[in-house]
Amino acid sequence: MGHGIIADSCCDLPDEMRRDIHAISVPLTMLLGEDEYVDDESLDLQMFMRAMKACKKKIHSAAPPPRLFQKAIQDSLAEYVVTLSSKLSASYSSAVLGSEQAREVCGREAHVFDSKSACAGETLIALKLHELIAQEWPKARIIKAVQSFIDSMKTYFVLENYDNLQKNGRLNRIAGSLIHILNIKLIMGADGEGGIALFERARRGHGTIRQLLSLIERSGKNTADENMVISHCNNPEFAERLREEVKRAFQFKQVYVIPTGGLSSLYADEKGIVMAF
Repeated sequence: MGHGIIADSCCDLPDEMRRDIHAISVPLTMLLGEDEYVDDESLDLQMFMRAMKACKKKIHSAAPPPRLFQKAIQDSLAEYVVTLSSKLSASYSSAVLGSEQAREVCGREAHVFDSKSACAGETLIALKLHELIAQEWPKARIIKAVQSFIDSMKTYFVLENYDNLQKNGRLNRIAGSLIHILNIKLIMGADGEGGIALFERARRGHGTIRQLLSLIERSGKNTADENMVISHCNNPEFAERLREEVKRAFQFKQVYVIPTGGLSSLYADEKGIVMAF
């Protein structure tokens, strides 16, 4: 069977899950100062994390060029692409152009979904796509259903370290210093339009899980027969505690705990947690 789904590498997909849902990954490039790292299967993630921690210069990323999406579409049976939020990366526009080029060259094209999210959010969309593909829904119906799913999806994240947000200019140094001095954690997430918003403030070590559970409850979403994805950057203990509390409080069909890949680790940083439902 060919691949049914293409996703950029911010979509956290461990090898087994990638095989199970017949997905392939198109890599972004990560830049630590002048040093470039391709976010593909050859990346030594632990080495990259050490280099990232040591880097004192700007840290950022670059979207895949359209030709990589074009090649993935032409070489696979994929009809769907999932990308980072178009407000956070050029990956979406690159994928759209790659799909148009594939259509011109060989008559194949794929529908590109703007996840309006990242990381665990992209993974959750890929899982939903696989589910509907397996049920043999018509393409037009899948597109409509997945777009509706994206519009109602919730993504939240909690960081332990804000250094990378400072290094890439998303958080100024004064704000970052105050966060550490006041001993607080910020619970941030997708604002529904593809951007990032602040939702809660929590004292370190107290109440973070409780506040995440409260955000699920206050979302008003019916969790029955739906999946949740929790991505973590070297923080399996917290992720597993969160999963157990979620399973006790809600009726999710499945709660997946998965490690972040390269691009997600770049922004989540050490101990970061991302959840999507």
